[in-house]
Amino acid sequence: MSYEDVCILIPTLNEEESIESVIKDFQALGFEKILVIDGHSTDGTVEKARLTGIRVEVQSGTGKGRALKEAFDLIDEDYVVLIDGDGTYLPSEVNQLLNPVLNGRADHVIGNRFGNPEGGSLKRLNMFGNRIINHFFGIIYGVRLADILSGYRAFTTEAVRSLDLNMPGFEIESEMTIESVKKGLRIAELPITYRPRPKGTKTKLNPFRDGLKIILTIYRMAKTQNPIFYFGLIGSFFGAAGFLIGLYVLMDWVNGRINHIPLTILTAILIIVGFQLFVIGILGDVMASLNREILQELHRTKRQKKE
Repeated sequence: MSYEDVCILIPTLNEEESIESVIKDFQALGFEKILVIDGHSTDGTVEKARLTGIRVEVQSGTGKGRALKEAFDLIDEDYVVLIDGDGTYLPSEVNQLLNPVLNGRADHVIGNRFGNPEGGSLKRLNMFGNRIINHFFGIIYGVRLADILSGYRAFTTEAVRSLDLNMPGFEIESEMTIESVKKGLRIAELPITYRPRPKGTKTKLNPFRDGLKIILTIYRMAKTQNPIFYFGLIGSFFGAAGFLIGLYVLMDWVNGRINHIPLTILTAILIIVGFQLFVIGILGDVMASLNREILQELHRTKRQKKE
């Protein structure tokens, strides 16, 4: 198989223990177009990558999200394989991710780390957090995926450039998946091997801080994909607060005391605002549904023209 139209994209940050072997494994498979986008490593990552003869760029800003956005603009090939440079993914499994894209069956393929994790590769806390995030994603976006945070993916370049990516950090994986759903791209998910990090290396991901950022990203982006959930959740808080305050006011009224006129007004305001937010969510859902239908028709027309 010729890989002239495929670019292997490897974002790195202090990966000197693994980057050379990752690159050489891809070179051994016949890949010549390899791009390392480095996030200002303070170790020998950049030097080791350059010694292999591949293209190395240092990003202008900081954060994985910014690095990928810059890298996507540098790629001229028709297909992109994204893989972390920490040695946790197997380059030898690249064909199973590429095949659905090369054969036109998918626009975006995600490697599912839970398909074949090696012992010690995923800590219990990380597994629990990932499952919560994936379940949360499925509820909001109506697409059941097992691993939206995977760092091993394949795309068509046309597809990845159609995504509106704005997240600067580790939220970028969830944003790419959400944007793919919003743009009506064909997503496939395949099981892959996931290995423990090499000894002496540390993860840059903070489970609590970055996990919260990812959950907030999934929720914030729901306002254009699932407005009923987004506005309904906020409306529920307002409605519940109004209901609880209203019960307190009602109990005083039953006992013959009317001493909380301001709270009575607040109760009415909270319930009205909650109801209005639900109505906004319903109207937004109608508009989002129409937008999805238009996007799906555009993608269908493009595919028919190519065929």
